[in-house]
Amino acid sequence: MEEKKLLEFYGGRGMSLLPFAIFIVMIITTTFIWASISDGALWVPAFSALIIPFFFAKDKKYYSEVIIEGMASKDCLVPIVCWIFAGAFSRVLRVSGLASGIAGVAAGFGVGPTAFLIITFAASALFATASGTGFGTIAAGMGVLYPAGVALGCNHPLLAGAIISGAAFGDNLAPISDTTICSATTQGVDVPGVVRSRLKYCVAATIITVPVFIVVSMVKGADPSGTAENAAYNPWTLIMLIPVAITIYIAVKTGDIIVATTIGIVIGFVFAIPTGLIDFIHLDSSSEIPAVITVSGEGLDRTVGGVLYDGVASMIQVIVLCLLLFGSISIMRRGRGDILILNALGKIAKTATGAEWVVSLMVIVLSGIMGLNAPAILAVGASFAKPLGKQHGISPYRMANLMDAQSNTLAYCLPWSPAMIYTLSFAKDSGAPLTGIEVTPMVIYCFAMFIVMCISIMAKIGRRDLMDQLTPEMRAEYDHEDRVGEIVQ
Repeated sequence: MEEKKLLEFYGGRGMSLLPFAIFIVMIITTTFIWASISDGALWVPAFSALIIPFFFAKDKKYYSEVIIEGMASKDCLVPIVCWIFAGAFSRVLRVSGLASGIAGVAAGFGVGPTAFLIITFAASALFATASGTGFGTIAAGMGVLYPAGVALGCNHPLLAGAIISGAAFGDNLAPISDTTICSATTQGVDVPGVVRSRLKYCVAATIITVPVFIVVSMVKGADPSGTAENAAYNPWTLIMLIPVAITIYIAVKTGDIIVATTIGIVIGFVFAIPTGLIDFIHLDSSSEIPAVITVSGEGLDRTVGGVLYDGVASMIQVIVLCLLLFGSISIMRRGRGDILILNALGKIAKTATGAEWVVSLMVIVLSGIMGLNAPAILAVGASFAKPLGKQHGISPYRMANLMDAQSNTLAYCLPWSPAMIYTLSFAKDSGAPLTGIEVTPMVIYCFAMFIVMCISIMAKIGRRDLMDQLTPEMRAEYDHEDRVGEIVQ
Protein backbone atom coordinates (compact mmCIF):
# COMPACT_ATOMS: atom_id res chain seq x y z
CA MET A 1 0.00 0.00 0.00
CA GLU A 2 1.35 3.44 -0.96
CA GLU A 3 2.26 5.57 2.04
CA LYS A 4 0.29 8.79 2.21
CA LYS A 5 2.01 12.15 2.00
CA LEU A 6 3.32 13.55 5.29
CA LEU A 7 1.63 16.69 6.60
CA GLU A 8 4.56 18.85 7.68
CA PHE A 9 4.51 21.54 10.36
CA TYR A 10 6.85 24.31 11.43
CA GLY A 11 8.18 22.99 14.71
CA GLY A 12 8.26 19.31 13.70
CA ARG A 13 5.92 16.33 13.86
CA GLY A 14 4.95 17.04 17.44
CA MET A 15 2.91 19.99 16.16
CA SER A 16 0.43 17.52 14.66
CA LEU A 17 -0.67 16.87 18.27
CA LEU A 18 -1.48 20.56 18.73
CA PRO A 19 -5.18 20.17 17.77
CA PHE A 20 -5.74 17.80 20.70
CA ALA A 21 -3.72 19.95 23.09
CA ILE A 22 -5.84 22.98 22.19
CA PHE A 23 -9.08 21.01 22.35
CA ILE A 24 -8.36 19.48 25.75
CA VAL A 25 -7.31 22.80 27.31
CA MET A 26 -10.34 24.62 25.93
CA ILE A 27 -12.82 21.84 26.73
CA ILE A 28 -11.63 21.84 30.33
CA THR A 29 -12.18 25.60 30.42
CA THR A 30 -15.65 25.63 28.86
CA THR A 31 -17.12 22.56 30.54
CA PHE A 32 -15.27 22.33 33.88
CA ILE A 33 -14.40 25.94 34.77
CA TRP A 34 -17.32 27.71 33.09
CA ALA A 35 -19.65 24.72 33.73
CA SER A 36 -21.40 24.96 30.35
CA ILE A 37 -23.15 22.12 28.55
CA SER A 38 -24.15 24.25 25.55
CA ASP A 39 -23.28 23.42 21.97
CA GLY A 40 -20.71 26.19 21.95
CA ALA A 41 -18.88 24.73 24.95
CA LEU A 42 -18.05 21.74 22.73
CA TRP A 43 -17.96 23.15 19.23
CA VAL A 44 -15.79 26.20 19.92
CA PRO A 45 -12.90 24.14 21.40
CA ALA A 46 -13.12 21.56 18.61
CA PHE A 47 -13.25 24.20 15.87
CA SER A 48 -10.46 26.25 17.43
CA ALA A 49 -8.35 23.09 17.47
CA LEU A 50 -8.53 23.08 13.67
CA ILE A 51 -8.03 26.81 13.09
CA ILE A 52 -4.93 27.52 15.20
CA PRO A 53 -2.67 24.68 13.89
CA PHE A 54 -3.49 25.81 10.34
CA PHE A 55 -0.91 28.60 10.69
CA PHE A 56 1.81 26.11 11.61
CA ALA A 57 1.21 23.86 8.59
CA LYS A 58 3.73 24.26 5.79
CA ASP A 59 1.22 23.33 3.09
CA LYS A 60 -2.05 25.11 3.92
CA LYS A 61 -3.99 23.59 1.02
CA TYR A 62 -2.91 20.09 1.98
CA TYR A 63 -3.89 20.84 5.60
CA SER A 64 -7.45 21.56 4.44
CA GLU A 65 -7.51 18.38 2.36
CA VAL A 66 -6.45 16.34 5.38
CA ILE A 67 -9.30 17.81 7.45
CA ILE A 68 -11.83 17.00 4.74
CA GLU A 69 -10.43 13.50 4.38
CA GLY A 70 -10.86 12.89 8.11
CA MET A 71 -14.42 14.18 8.14
CA ALA A 72 -15.30 12.15 5.05
CA SER A 73 -13.77 8.91 6.34
CA LYS A 74 -15.89 5.85 6.94
CA ASP A 75 -14.76 5.79 10.57
CA CYS A 76 -16.42 9.19 10.99
CA LEU A 77 -19.52 8.77 8.85
CA VAL A 78 -20.65 5.34 10.08
CA PRO A 79 -21.28 6.43 13.68
CA ILE A 80 -22.88 9.68 12.47
CA VAL A 81 -25.42 7.80 10.37
CA CYS A 82 -26.07 5.41 13.24
CA TRP A 83 -26.61 8.34 15.61
CA ILE A 84 -29.18 9.92 13.30
CA PHE A 85 -31.28 6.75 13.12
CA ALA A 86 -30.79 5.92 16.80
CA GLY A 87 -31.78 9.46 17.76
CA ALA A 88 -35.03 9.20 15.82
CA PHE A 89 -35.86 5.78 17.30
CA SER A 90 -35.03 6.96 20.80
CA ARG A 91 -37.34 9.95 20.34
CA VAL A 92 -40.21 7.69 19.30
CA LEU A 93 -39.80 5.67 22.49
CA ARG A 94 -39.41 8.75 24.66
CA VAL A 95 -42.49 10.65 23.50
CA SER A 96 -44.60 7.48 23.64
CA GLY A 97 -44.25 7.46 27.43
CA LEU A 98 -42.56 4.05 27.60
CA ALA A 99 -40.11 5.26 30.23
CA SER A 100 -42.91 6.25 32.61
CA GLY A 101 -44.52 2.87 31.99
CA ILE A 102 -41.35 1.00 32.92
CA ALA A 103 -40.91 3.22 35.98
CA GLY A 104 -44.50 2.64 37.03
CA VAL A 105 -44.22 -1.13 36.74
CA ALA A 106 -40.91 -1.13 38.59
CA ALA A 107 -42.39 0.99 41.37
CA GLY A 108 -45.38 -1.34 41.56
CA PHE A 109 -43.07 -4.28 42.14
CA GLY A 110 -41.14 -2.39 44.79
CA VAL A 111 -38.00 -1.91 42.70
CA GLY A 112 -36.04 0.94 44.25
CA PRO A 113 -33.35 3.20 42.80
CA THR A 114 -30.42 0.93 43.70
CA ALA A 115 -32.04 -2.23 42.36
CA PHE A 116 -33.04 -0.44 39.16
CA LEU A 117 -29.47 0.82 38.78
CA ILE A 118 -28.11 -2.74 38.80
CA ILE A 119 -30.86 -3.87 36.43
CA THR A 120 -29.85 -1.02 34.10
CA PHE A 121 -26.19 -2.06 34.12
CA ALA A 122 -27.06 -5.72 33.52
CA ALA A 123 -29.52 -4.92 30.72
CA SER A 124 -27.05 -2.58 29.02
CA ALA A 125 -24.23 -5.13 29.30
CA LEU A 126 -26.45 -7.88 27.87
CA PHE A 127 -27.63 -5.75 24.95
CA ALA A 128 -24.11 -4.52 24.15
CA THR A 129 -22.68 -8.05 24.28
CA ALA A 130 -25.42 -9.39 22.02
CA SER A 131 -25.41 -6.53 19.53
CA GLY A 132 -21.74 -5.53 19.64
CA THR A 133 -22.56 -1.84 19.59
CA GLY A 134 -21.63 0.47 22.42
CA PHE A 135 -23.29 3.50 20.84
CA GLY A 136 -26.47 1.56 20.10
CA THR A 137 -26.54 0.45 23.73
CA ILE A 138 -26.18 4.04 24.94
CA ALA A 139 -29.01 5.12 22.63
CA ALA A 140 -31.32 2.38 23.89
CA GLY A 141 -30.36 2.85 27.53
CA MET A 142 -30.53 6.64 27.57
CA GLY A 143 -33.76 6.59 25.58
CA VAL A 144 -35.65 4.13 27.80
CA LEU A 145 -33.84 3.17 31.01
CA TYR A 146 -32.45 6.60 31.88
CA PRO A 147 -35.76 8.49 32.04
CA ALA A 148 -37.37 5.51 33.80
CA GLY A 149 -34.59 5.51 36.41
CA VAL A 150 -34.90 9.27 36.82
CA ALA A 151 -38.60 8.82 37.55
CA LEU A 152 -37.75 6.19 40.16
CA GLY A 153 -35.29 8.48 41.94
CA CYS A 154 -31.97 7.05 40.74
CA ASN A 155 -28.98 9.35 40.99
CA HIS A 156 -28.76 10.82 37.50
CA PRO A 157 -24.97 10.70 36.87
CA LEU A 158 -24.74 7.24 38.44
CA LEU A 159 -27.56 5.98 36.22
CA ALA A 160 -25.85 7.30 33.09
CA GLY A 161 -22.60 5.75 34.33
CA ALA A 162 -24.34 2.37 34.63
CA ILE A 163 -25.52 2.60 31.01
CA ILE A 164 -22.08 3.56 29.70
CA SER A 165 -20.51 0.84 31.85
CA GLY A 166 -22.78 -1.76 30.27
CA ALA A 167 -21.89 -0.45 26.82
CA ALA A 168 -18.17 -0.74 27.59
CA PHE A 169 -18.66 -4.29 28.93
CA GLY A 170 -20.30 -5.43 25.71
CA ASP A 171 -17.91 -3.55 23.45
CA ASN A 172 -15.07 -5.42 25.12
CA LEU A 173 -16.66 -8.87 25.14
CA ALA A 174 -19.00 -9.05 22.13
CA PRO A 175 -17.73 -11.33 19.32
CA ILE A 176 -19.10 -8.93 16.69
CA SER A 177 -17.71 -5.78 18.31
CA ASP A 178 -15.29 -3.82 16.13
CA THR A 179 -12.76 -3.74 18.96
CA THR A 180 -12.92 -7.52 19.39
CA ILE A 181 -12.44 -8.06 15.68
CA CYS A 182 -9.61 -5.49 15.44
CA SER A 183 -7.75 -6.85 18.45
CA ALA A 184 -7.99 -10.44 17.20
CA THR A 185 -7.09 -9.77 13.58
CA THR A 186 -4.09 -7.55 14.38
CA GLN A 187 -2.64 -10.44 16.43
CA GLY A 188 -3.53 -13.10 13.88
CA VAL A 189 -5.79 -15.13 16.20
CA ASP A 190 -9.42 -16.28 16.11
CA VAL A 191 -12.26 -14.20 17.58
CA PRO A 192 -13.91 -17.07 19.56
CA GLY A 193 -10.61 -17.85 21.29
CA VAL A 194 -10.11 -14.19 22.12
CA VAL A 195 -13.60 -13.95 23.62
CA ARG A 196 -13.11 -17.10 25.73
CA SER A 197 -9.77 -15.95 27.06
CA ARG A 198 -10.98 -12.45 27.98
CA LEU A 199 -14.10 -13.58 29.83
CA LYS A 200 -12.18 -13.86 33.11
CA TYR A 201 -11.22 -10.20 32.97
CA CYS A 202 -14.80 -9.08 32.25
CA VAL A 203 -16.17 -11.20 35.09
CA ALA A 204 -13.55 -9.85 37.51
CA ALA A 205 -14.33 -6.26 36.54
CA THR A 206 -18.06 -6.91 36.96
CA ILE A 207 -17.50 -8.39 40.42
CA ILE A 208 -15.88 -5.09 41.36
CA THR A 209 -18.40 -2.92 39.55
CA VAL A 210 -21.70 -4.17 40.99
CA PRO A 211 -20.85 -3.73 44.70
CA VAL A 212 -19.41 -0.28 44.00
CA PHE A 213 -22.60 0.74 42.21
CA ILE A 214 -24.66 -0.51 45.15
CA VAL A 215 -22.55 1.30 47.76
CA VAL A 216 -22.40 4.59 45.84
CA SER A 217 -26.15 4.47 45.15
CA MET A 218 -26.93 3.87 48.82
CA VAL A 219 -24.57 6.63 49.94
CA LYS A 220 -26.04 9.17 47.53
CA GLY A 221 -29.61 8.07 48.27
CA ALA A 222 -32.70 8.55 46.13
CA ASP A 223 -33.07 11.72 44.08
CA PRO A 224 -36.04 13.62 45.59
CA SER A 225 -37.17 14.79 42.16
CA GLY A 226 -38.13 11.25 41.22
CA THR A 227 -40.28 9.03 43.39
CA ALA A 228 -42.75 6.20 43.01
CA GLU A 229 -45.57 8.75 43.23
CA ASN A 230 -44.20 10.48 40.15
CA ALA A 231 -44.22 7.24 38.17
CA ALA A 232 -47.89 7.31 37.10
CA TYR A 233 -48.31 6.01 33.58
CA ASN A 234 -50.66 5.08 30.78
CA PRO A 235 -50.77 1.25 30.58
CA TRP A 236 -50.82 1.49 26.78
CA THR A 237 -47.24 2.76 26.86
CA LEU A 238 -46.03 -0.75 27.68
CA ILE A 239 -47.04 -1.88 24.21
CA MET A 240 -43.94 -0.02 23.01
CA LEU A 241 -41.86 -2.80 24.53
CA ILE A 242 -42.77 -4.80 21.41
CA PRO A 243 -40.88 -2.56 18.96
CA VAL A 244 -38.04 -2.39 21.49
CA ALA A 245 -37.83 -6.18 21.62
CA ILE A 246 -38.01 -6.47 17.82
CA THR A 247 -35.31 -3.83 17.37
CA ILE A 248 -32.99 -5.53 19.85
CA TYR A 249 -33.57 -8.89 18.17
CA ILE A 250 -32.73 -7.47 14.73
CA ALA A 251 -29.67 -5.67 16.09
CA VAL A 252 -28.41 -8.91 17.63
CA LYS A 253 -29.11 -10.97 14.50
CA THR A 254 -27.69 -8.49 11.98
CA GLY A 255 -25.21 -6.46 14.01
CA ASP A 256 -26.48 -3.46 12.04
CA ILE A 257 -27.93 -0.65 14.14
CA ILE A 258 -29.25 1.22 11.07
CA VAL A 259 -31.31 -1.75 9.90
CA ALA A 260 -32.56 -2.39 13.42
CA THR A 261 -33.55 1.20 14.20
CA THR A 262 -35.16 1.77 10.79
CA ILE A 263 -37.49 -1.17 11.39
CA GLY A 264 -37.90 -0.09 15.01
CA ILE A 265 -39.03 3.42 14.02
CA VAL A 266 -41.67 2.09 11.61
CA ILE A 267 -42.97 -0.57 14.00
CA GLY A 268 -42.95 1.98 16.80
CA PHE A 269 -45.32 4.20 14.84
CA VAL A 270 -47.46 1.19 13.91
CA PHE A 271 -48.08 0.55 17.61
CA ALA A 272 -48.06 4.12 18.92
CA ILE A 273 -50.44 5.79 16.47
CA PRO A 274 -53.47 3.42 16.78
CA THR A 275 -53.17 3.43 20.60
CA GLY A 276 -53.19 7.22 20.77
CA LEU A 277 -49.69 7.59 22.14
CA ILE A 278 -48.57 9.52 19.06
CA ASP A 279 -50.58 11.28 16.34
CA PHE A 280 -49.62 11.08 12.70
CA ILE A 281 -49.83 14.77 11.78
CA HIS A 282 -50.69 18.08 13.43
CA LEU A 283 -51.63 21.06 11.26
CA ASP A 284 -51.63 24.19 13.44
CA SER A 285 -52.81 22.03 16.32
CA SER A 286 -52.53 22.80 20.03
CA SER A 287 -52.81 19.14 21.02
CA GLU A 288 -50.39 18.00 23.73
CA ILE A 289 -50.07 14.59 22.09
CA PRO A 290 -46.83 14.41 20.06
CA ALA A 291 -47.08 13.86 16.33
CA VAL A 292 -44.86 12.27 13.71
CA ILE A 293 -45.12 15.49 11.67
CA THR A 294 -46.18 18.94 12.85
CA VAL A 295 -46.79 22.08 10.77
CA SER A 296 -47.21 25.42 12.52
CA GLY A 297 -46.58 29.15 12.23
CA GLU A 298 -47.42 31.75 9.62
CA GLY A 299 -45.81 33.07 6.48
CA LEU A 300 -42.07 32.59 6.22
CA ASP A 301 -42.04 31.39 9.83
CA ARG A 302 -44.10 28.33 8.99
CA THR A 303 -42.14 25.32 10.20
CA VAL A 304 -42.25 21.56 9.87
CA GLY A 305 -41.30 19.57 12.95
CA GLY A 306 -42.49 16.58 14.94
CA VAL A 307 -41.05 13.42 16.40
CA LEU A 308 -38.79 12.58 13.46
CA TYR A 309 -37.39 16.09 13.24
CA ASP A 310 -36.77 16.30 16.98
CA GLY A 311 -35.03 12.92 16.96
CA VAL A 312 -32.62 13.92 14.20
CA ALA A 313 -32.09 17.41 15.65
CA SER A 314 -31.19 15.97 19.05
CA MET A 315 -28.07 14.44 17.50
CA ILE A 316 -26.75 17.64 15.90
CA GLN A 317 -24.45 18.45 18.83
CA VAL A 318 -22.62 15.13 18.78
CA ILE A 319 -22.56 14.98 14.96
CA VAL A 320 -20.84 18.35 14.58
CA LEU A 321 -18.41 17.49 17.37
CA CYS A 322 -17.60 14.16 15.71
CA LEU A 323 -16.85 15.83 12.38
CA LEU A 324 -14.53 18.35 14.01
CA LEU A 325 -12.75 15.71 16.11
CA PHE A 326 -12.16 13.48 13.10
CA GLY A 327 -10.57 16.44 11.38
CA SER A 328 -8.12 16.63 14.30
CA ILE A 329 -7.55 12.88 14.24
CA SER A 330 -6.71 13.05 10.55
CA ILE A 331 -4.20 15.85 11.17
CA MET A 332 -2.50 13.84 13.91
CA ARG A 333 -2.28 10.72 11.77
CA ARG A 334 -1.09 12.47 8.61
CA GLY A 335 1.43 14.49 10.63
CA ARG A 336 2.64 11.20 12.21
CA GLY A 337 1.96 12.48 15.71
CA ASP A 338 0.54 9.12 16.72
CA ILE A 339 3.73 7.38 15.54
CA LEU A 340 5.76 9.87 17.56
CA ILE A 341 3.88 8.84 20.71
CA LEU A 342 4.13 5.13 19.97
CA ASN A 343 7.85 5.24 19.20
CA ALA A 344 8.56 7.15 22.41
CA LEU A 345 6.65 4.64 24.49
CA GLY A 346 8.05 1.63 22.64
CA LYS A 347 11.61 2.40 23.75
CA ILE A 348 10.88 1.49 27.38
CA ALA A 349 9.60 -2.07 26.77
CA LYS A 350 12.59 -4.07 28.06
CA THR A 351 10.77 -6.99 29.75
CA ALA A 352 7.52 -8.90 29.34
CA THR A 353 5.96 -6.84 32.10
CA GLY A 354 7.36 -3.68 30.56
CA ALA A 355 5.95 -4.67 27.17
CA GLU A 356 2.48 -5.12 28.63
CA TRP A 357 2.65 -1.77 30.43
CA VAL A 358 3.80 -0.06 27.26
CA VAL A 359 1.09 -1.61 25.08
CA SER A 360 -1.50 -0.66 27.70
CA LEU A 361 -0.21 2.89 27.87
CA MET A 362 -0.12 3.20 24.08
CA VAL A 363 -3.74 2.12 23.72
CA ILE A 364 -4.98 4.18 26.66
CA VAL A 365 -3.22 7.34 25.47
CA LEU A 366 -4.35 7.03 21.85
CA SER A 367 -7.94 6.04 22.67
CA GLY A 368 -8.08 8.80 25.27
CA ILE A 369 -6.83 11.44 22.83
CA MET A 370 -9.02 10.29 19.95
CA GLY A 371 -12.01 9.24 22.06
CA LEU A 372 -12.19 6.10 19.91
CA ASN A 373 -10.96 2.61 20.71
CA ALA A 374 -10.89 0.63 17.44
CA PRO A 375 -8.49 3.05 15.66
CA ALA A 376 -6.20 2.97 18.70
CA ILE A 377 -6.11 -0.84 18.59
CA LEU A 378 -5.35 -0.79 14.87
CA ALA A 379 -2.53 1.72 15.40
CA VAL A 380 -0.90 -0.29 18.19
CA GLY A 381 -1.79 -3.88 17.28
CA ALA A 382 0.25 -4.96 14.30
CA SER A 383 3.05 -2.39 14.59
CA PHE A 384 3.85 -2.69 18.30
CA ALA A 385 1.82 -5.25 20.26
CA LYS A 386 2.49 -8.16 17.92
CA PRO A 387 6.30 -7.79 17.65
CA LEU A 388 6.59 -7.09 21.40
CA GLY A 389 4.52 -10.21 22.08
CA LYS A 390 6.86 -12.31 19.94
CA GLN A 391 9.95 -10.78 21.51
CA HIS A 392 8.84 -11.52 25.07
CA GLY A 393 6.83 -14.71 24.51
CA ILE A 394 3.45 -13.15 25.35
CA SER A 395 0.48 -14.99 23.88
CA PRO A 396 -1.20 -13.13 21.00
CA TYR A 397 -4.53 -13.83 22.75
CA ARG A 398 -3.19 -12.00 25.80
CA MET A 399 -2.05 -9.04 23.71
CA ALA A 400 -5.46 -8.88 22.00
CA ASN A 401 -7.21 -8.90 25.37
CA LEU A 402 -4.86 -6.34 26.85
CA MET A 403 -5.43 -3.89 24.00
CA ASP A 404 -9.19 -4.37 23.91
CA ALA A 405 -9.71 -4.05 27.66
CA GLN A 406 -7.52 -0.97 28.02
CA SER A 407 -9.09 0.69 24.99
CA ASN A 408 -12.48 0.48 26.73
CA THR A 409 -11.37 2.59 29.69
CA LEU A 410 -10.74 6.27 28.92
CA ALA A 411 -12.47 6.10 25.52
CA TYR A 412 -15.79 5.63 27.33
CA CYS A 413 -15.42 7.88 30.34
CA LEU A 414 -13.47 11.02 29.41
CA PRO A 415 -15.77 14.08 29.25
CA TRP A 416 -14.83 14.87 25.63
CA SER A 417 -15.13 11.34 24.23
CA PRO A 418 -17.86 10.74 21.62
CA ALA A 419 -19.48 8.12 23.87
CA MET A 420 -19.76 10.63 26.72
CA ILE A 421 -20.96 13.48 24.51
CA TYR A 422 -23.50 11.10 22.97
CA THR A 423 -24.76 10.23 26.45
CA LEU A 424 -24.96 13.88 27.48
CA SER A 425 -26.95 14.68 24.33
CA PHE A 426 -29.63 12.19 25.31
CA ALA A 427 -29.63 13.41 28.91
CA LYS A 428 -29.97 17.04 27.86
CA ASP A 429 -32.94 16.10 25.70
CA SER A 430 -34.62 14.08 28.49
CA GLY A 431 -35.20 16.90 30.97
CA ALA A 432 -32.51 15.59 33.35
CA PRO A 433 -29.33 17.13 31.89
CA LEU A 434 -25.83 16.11 32.95
CA THR A 435 -22.27 17.34 32.63
CA GLY A 436 -19.27 15.25 31.71
CA ILE A 437 -17.52 15.97 34.98
CA GLU A 438 -20.52 14.50 36.85
CA VAL A 439 -20.67 11.31 34.82
CA THR A 440 -16.97 10.50 34.34
CA PRO A 441 -16.33 9.19 37.89
CA MET A 442 -19.55 7.16 37.73
CA VAL A 443 -18.50 4.97 34.78
CA ILE A 444 -17.41 2.39 37.35
CA TYR A 445 -16.86 -0.54 35.00
CA CYS A 446 -14.17 1.27 33.00
CA PHE A 447 -12.16 2.00 36.13
CA ALA A 448 -12.73 -1.54 37.43
CA MET A 449 -11.46 -3.00 34.15
CA PHE A 450 -8.38 -0.78 34.32
CA ILE A 451 -7.65 -2.06 37.84
CA VAL A 452 -8.17 -5.69 36.79
CA MET A 453 -5.82 -5.38 33.83
CA CYS A 454 -3.14 -3.64 35.91
CA ILE A 455 -3.33 -6.45 38.48
CA SER A 456 -3.10 -9.04 35.72
CA ILE A 457 0.07 -7.38 34.42
CA MET A 458 1.71 -7.34 37.83
CA ALA A 459 0.61 -10.94 38.55
CA LYS A 460 1.66 -12.11 35.04
CA ILE A 461 -1.81 -13.56 34.40
CA GLY A 462 -2.74 -14.77 30.93
CA ARG A 463 0.62 -14.47 29.22
CA ARG A 464 0.42 -18.05 27.96
CA ASP A 465 -3.30 -18.05 27.20
CA LEU A 466 -4.29 -20.58 24.51
CA MET A 467 -0.72 -20.99 23.23
CA ASP A 468 -1.52 -24.63 22.54
CA GLN A 469 -4.13 -23.53 20.00
CA LEU A 470 -1.60 -21.72 17.83
CA THR A 471 -0.22 -23.41 14.75
CA PRO A 472 3.24 -24.96 15.26
CA GLU A 473 4.79 -22.30 13.07
CA MET A 474 3.11 -19.46 14.92
CA ARG A 475 3.86 -20.93 18.33
CA ALA A 476 7.53 -21.18 17.42
CA GLU A 477 7.57 -17.43 16.91
CA TYR A 478 6.46 -16.93 20.52
CA ASP A 479 8.38 -19.82 22.11
CA HIS A 480 11.93 -19.15 20.90
CA GLU A 481 14.76 -19.56 23.39
CA ASP A 482 16.20 -16.07 23.26
CA ARG A 483 13.19 -14.27 24.68
CA VAL A 484 14.09 -11.17 26.57
CA GLY A 485 13.02 -10.68 30.17
CA GLU A 486 10.97 -12.59 32.65
CA ILE A 487 9.56 -16.05 33.11
CA VAL A 488 6.05 -15.93 31.72
CA GLN A 489 4.52 -19.14 33.06
